[in-house]
Amino acid sequence: MTRRDFRAALDALRSDVADMGELVLRRVDDALHALDSGDAGLAATVIDGDDEINDLYLDLESTCIDLFALQQPVAGDLRFVAASFKILTDLERIGDLATNLAGYARDADTRYLPDLDLTHVGRLARDLVADAIEAYATDDAGACREIAARDDEIDALCHAASEQVVRDLIQRRAAGGRESGAGGGATPWDVEAVLDDVSRVLLTVRDLERIADHGVNVAARTLYAVDSDPELIY
Repeated sequence: MTRRDFRAALDALRSDVADMGELVLRRVDDALHALDSGDAGLAATVIDGDDEINDLYLDLESTCIDLFALQQPVAGDLRFVAASFKILTDLERIGDLATNLAGYARDADTRYLPDLDLTHVGRLARDLVADAIEAYATDDAGACREIAARDDEIDALCHAASEQVVRDLIQRRAAGGRESGAGGGATPWDVEAVLDDVSRVLLTVRDLERIADHGVNVAARTLYAVDSDPELIY
């Protein structure tokens, strides 16, 4: 492979990784919509589509391995291929988390609906990932540093949401574990059923936070590739 061909292969890898990122973002968008609307059909589409992301991940991982083994990149090219290799893993895991969210949407019930704006948190996490993918595609080191700072807001919102769920449960327990039925009268609180729903809500919050964390990882790998700066890697 000539140097010109090698540069073309690196450009193709960048484009393919960014395209995988766009596919993952579409899955996240659909999962968030399913959570918000209760659309079980859309949730099933997200779940069924996970194999496509996994197959693409394996194909691009193989491309990275070939570039390592056959071309022996050095310096900046080596950092770029290594960063792309790691970013693929983060994108695949974001796809897995979108599948999780779709599963929660599919299995959701109505016994326990805390007053949480998880759609807002989900959009913040999704937009962070989108900006991280764009930073990778354009070698934007400044955007990478800004993305890491935004993650603190998402972490705080997720922490507050989890605390709110716990407070709500304590208040329900203090009220005698009873809630108003559809007709306004008191009905027994189905503890096991409510706890299932509580677990689902807490898992949703956790996975939204993890989506953002993987977005930060994408930015961190990109920053290392662009500036040889390990500042954000943890």
